[in-house]
Amino acid sequence: MEFAFETEIIEWRGPSPFFFAPVPATHVADISSAARRVSYGWGMIPVTAAIGDITFTTSLFPKDDGYLLPLKDAVRRQAGLTAGDSVTVTINIRPR
Repeated sequence: MEFAFETEIIEWRGPSPFFFAPVPATHVADISSAARRVSYGWGMIPVTAAIGDITFTTSLFPKDDGYLLPLKDAVRRQAGLTAGDSVTVTINIRPR
């Protein structure tokens, strides 16, 4: 399954800062349905994601009835992204 969306980068300021691209609510039901087949530990969903010509693998985090796409520092730096930036993301759910 492939999903494309625009979202705003957020930062979680824990002991180590993390950056995420929240998945819009319009995709949550479809992703939740696919999650039953591919999810592992804590509801994580393996995906291949793309921002522009940068492609990377990661897993969606379930959060507050939605999902967050974690952005690796190497991806953020290469794309020149930080908190508050708008970004277009494409994700493909991967089999386990």
